Amino acid sequence: MASAPVISTRDLTIRFGGHVAVDHVTLDIAPFSLKSIIGPNGAGKTTFFNLLSGQYRPTEGRIYFKSTDITGLGAAARTRLGIGRSFQLTNIFPTLTVLENVRMAVQGRRGPGFNAWRDYRSFPELEDRAYEVLAAVLLHSKWSAPASDLSHGEKRKLEVGILLALEPEVLLLDEPTAGMSLEEVPTIIALIEGIKAQRDRTILLVEHKMDMVTALSDSIAVLQDGRLIADDTPENISRNSEVQAAYFGGGVGTRAT
Repeated sequence: MASAPVISTRDLTIRFGGHVAVDHVTLDIAPFSLKSIIGPNGAGKTTFFNLLSGQYRPTEGRIYFKSTDITGLGAAARTRLGIGRSFQLTNIFPTLTVLENVRMAVQGRRGPGFNAWRDYRSFPELEDRAYEVLAAVLLHSKWSAPASDLSHGEKRKLEVGILLALEPEVLLLDEPTAGMSLEEVPTIIALIEGIKAQRDRTILLVEHKMDMVTALSDSIAVLQDGRLIADDTPENISRNSEVQAAYFGGGVGTRAT
């Protein structure tokens, strides 16, 4: 018997004036899987992520997290429930050290019962957990460096580390390799592969690089003009004629923006 979806959308729609950015999208995301969201430029991928994470409120439709309607909840409430989201641009504290960035997220995860006025050194488990996260994202050797000193690829890894420190059940990764050099991309792929291999989190990925998407994904959903035109395995998506037509008549190719 298949597990119930961790996230479901039903006729999810958002309009900006006369423009329909996401158009009646009904989609189920299986728990502990990696689903990629792809589509041509302007397909509505990031807008769809903004709806799932609570940055935007839909014009129509519903969003469910583990069968509970969360459509009316804001971004902070969804984070507390277990939906974590990264952005195309890095979202870190540049003047803090790498360790401090992650430790703050660990501390935030403690919730309202944690005494934030006490010195963090009163809670050595905070740093222990932060070091564990840094090791998981391959940044343990950079723990004392200011975050501003990291390369772009390292900043992306730190952002994923901050997300992991919040212990979300669902990771929304929006173009994690955006702006990276070719040399930096394999480390991010390895990082996502490592998270996926644990099979204790669900990952939704928006990514340009189709070879990466095909290699990592359990399933791929394709948006075009805000509509869901396909949701299938990577193999079937690569043979789908409607998907190929969405990419201007060619094959899916190696880049989908």
